[in-house]
Amino acid sequence: MVISTNLGFPRMGANRELKRLVENFWSGKVDENALLSGSKKIREEHWSLQKKAGLEHIPSNDFSFYDQVVDHSYAFGVIPARYKNLHPGLETYFAMCRGLQKAEVDVPACEMKKWFDTNYHYIVPEFEPNQQFTLNPAKILDEFKEAKDIGIQTRPVILGPISYLLLGKPIRGAPHEFEPIQLLSKLLPLYEELLSKLAGAGATWIQVDEPFLVTDLSSNLKKEYSSAYNALTKVSPQLKILIATYFERIGTNIDFVINTPISAIHIDLVRAPGQLETILKSIPSTVSLSLGLINGRNIWKANFDAALTTAQKAIDTLGSERVFIAPSCSLLHTPHSVQAEKKIDPEILDWLSFATEKIKEIVTISKVLNDGNQSVQSEIDANRKSVQNRKTSPRIHNAVVQEKMKTLNPDMFKRKLPFRERQKQQQKLGLPSFPTTTVGSFPQTKEVRAVRAKLKKGEIDQAGYDDFVNKEIEKCIRFQEKIGIDVLVHGEFERNDMVEFFGENLEGYVFSGNGWVQSYGSRCIKPPIIFGDVFRPKPMTVDVIKYAQSLTKKPLKGMLTGPVTMLQWSFVRDDQPRKDTTFQLALAIREEVHDLEAAGISVIQIDEPAIREGLPLRKEDWNEYLNWAVDAFLLSSTGVDSSTQIHTHMCYSDFNDIIESIQRMDADVITIENSRSDLKLLNAFEKHEYTNEIGPGLYDIHSPRVPSKEELKARLQEILKYISKDLIWVNPDCGLKTRGWAEVESALKNMTDVAKEFRSIEAK
Repeated sequence: MVISTNLGFPRMGANRELKRLVENFWSGKVDENALLSGSKKIREEHWSLQKKAGLEHIPSNDFSFYDQVVDHSYAFGVIPARYKNLHPGLETYFAMCRGLQKAEVDVPACEMKKWFDTNYHYIVPEFEPNQQFTLNPAKILDEFKEAKDIGIQTRPVILGPISYLLLGKPIRGAPHEFEPIQLLSKLLPLYEELLSKLAGAGATWIQVDEPFLVTDLSSNLKKEYSSAYNALTKVSPQLKILIATYFERIGTNIDFVINTPISAIHIDLVRAPGQLETILKSIPSTVSLSLGLINGRNIWKANFDAALTTAQKAIDTLGSERVFIAPSCSLLHTPHSVQAEKKIDPEILDWLSFATEKIKEIVTISKVLNDGNQSVQSEIDANRKSVQNRKTSPRIHNAVVQEKMKTLNPDMFKRKLPFRERQKQQQKLGLPSFPTTTVGSFPQTKEVRAVRAKLKKGEIDQAGYDDFVNKEIEKCIRFQEKIGIDVLVHGEFERNDMVEFFGENLEGYVFSGNGWVQSYGSRCIKPPIIFGDVFRPKPMTVDVIKYAQSLTKKPLKGMLTGPVTMLQWSFVRDDQPRKDTTFQLALAIREEVHDLEAAGISVIQIDEPAIREGLPLRKEDWNEYLNWAVDAFLLSSTGVDSSTQIHTHMCYSDFNDIIESIQRMDADVITIENSRSDLKLLNAFEKHEYTNEIGPGLYDIHSPRVPSKEELKARLQEILKYISKDLIWVNPDCGLKTRGWAEVESALKNMTDVAKEFRSIEAK
């Protein structure tokens, strides 16, 4: 009998209950007891939901207040020294995630990075050469016992020791030769102790996530994997270990673990379907295979017939008793349930499957394989009808868009003049040295969200909403003028989200009402859904930006989201190459850029924070992606005069490997996240002699703490070691949407004062 399994479930709850609970705790509206009891209730609801659906292996410890990596850092005592004097427990935990500023305490947060090629973020562990690990297994054990108390035997999920170490970084000042993987022998005994405690609590299966097994690994890591899993599999005879890989093909890295006495391995057959044949040939007779057949990162219904065909291939080789049916990865990356969707067009809604529905798909496929089609014939018939309807719907394709795609030519992918000549023409903007700007958004206050909600409910009309937005824009402009920012933004008060807003103004998109997914911590996003050909029916931002520019004599940026980010942060159609969808988006943005320029906007920012995120996990696949990703940005941005200054923004990424592609984007100004990464990203820009202007983020906007002038001065002084002063911009590291006005006013005032001070020094 095949076994139905899951690798992880969304944490936030059907209506983002966890988000509200955590944020109320941060603001002091609820105490720790309320936070703990409320989160326990959410977990129990999720376990019961999966049990009721018929799932056999249900995960535990997939829950987190922030992210699973920082959970492991706390569980193994990997707490940087700057937090050691804080109260143990949640104060220390959240300080690592968000920083802490109170009374005599002022500590920044740990670095935050993207989780492989997703829009989910994790807190980067910091390791010392003499790292002392200490085990705190309470969370992992307690959640297993919680489920057991309500009659549910779970499969605890832990991050594998190799991947955990590889996700981390050496503490600042560590010897150059030190690498965290050198700590494996010290860490392994604590993993063994943890597994022993889980076995003692009654666990029979453990899911150990080793996502690095789908990346390019050096051969010397084979020994580390072998020693790790030979040790862990000997902890308890009752404990079976499943190693989970996802997001790509495991390839020859299968050799790292295949000869260890593990009980099962999970592979992603959505992202890498071709790997099944190789795995079936190499898997030992003692190892079961978990088939990632249901897409854990997208929202389209599974094609049951295709999934069953793949599963049958595995069964024919291994036998049904050695096959698990599973999602491709944790369902963390999908919304909770389509049941809450009341406004999506019924035809398109019939094509969708969120986390709750994906669990049912897993169970249905398992039932067919175990009991035959007749056991779930109605579900099979309904699935075939949905898949066929989506394939043949006339709403998918647009003849005008298809024709535009055929008329692309080389001149549409390059600026008219090289950067240095454009830079001279852009001096008409009259900017000082160390020009200041922000990345785009200003605080989305309760008042802004309340008025937007009233518009959606019909309690105010569009004219009333526009009047409110205009007043907010004017306040934002006046504030920026008052503190001396040089290139202004309008604040984006009319926008719910940097992707959703544009999607709402493009054809080919549809929007969920409750399709929230976690991005980091309590931050949730509601990705729009690209179901068909994308095009722009009318200008999207021109009127608002023209109004904002009319309020000031200073240059004001037109703010747009780039095509790769629009792709990456949406749920994307899977019936055509991602490149084609991205070029369609680029053409729509290109039209908007042209209209903004025609309206007199001389500075236009096209944000691409996700361009590094989309980089394939295997280096042999990089060139193909980078070629079309950069081409998409060029297509969107190059149809302007040389005097128009094009900006872009990128955040929370390692740029070292793609710096040449960033240079090829040829933006006049790039702003980057830099504040949480100890300036290490600037090494790439210095090493490769990046020639265009750059604004390394001076402070971290994802933390509520306000940086002092001294801190900002020191950081800017460090930046000058890497970047020529005539190329430097002064700005925060990201948009200010999630911050409060009090924090923003203080931080930006400090920032502009520092820029003015550096100008005065230069003038002497």
